[in-house]
Amino acid sequence: MALVNKIDKRIKMSKDEVIKYQILTHCFLNDIQISVSDLNCLHLLALEETIELTKFCEKVSEMGVFKSAQSCRNALSKAEKKGLLIKNGNNKKTIYINPEMGIEIEGTILLDFKILGIETKEL
Repeated sequence: MALVNKIDKRIKMSKDEVIKYQILTHCFLNDIQISVSDLNCLHLLALEETIELTKFCEKVSEMGVFKSAQSCRNALSKAEKKGLLIKNGNNKKTIYINPEMGIEIEGTILLDFKILGIETKEL
């Protein structure tokens, strides 16, 4: 009987998929619920790094991620409350992905996770 069932998977993904996977992994590990539209929005924000809020919302709604800039703004407010992004400024607010998430977007990205799922025995 094996002490540990080791699963070794190697998958080649596009950079966009890798960025989304990092966001999803952070959300999963921190028990944060996000929708597909939220994920796509956060992915675009990660690519922008830092951008003015209104400009970003208009851009995202033009791309069809949300039906309107206001829907995007609402999603970003929820994401900020969940700690996924940071807003700075008073009038023209700038937004960016929370650096504590550790999302990598530059160069070739290799994600190397080691996760141990422990089976607990019932008494």
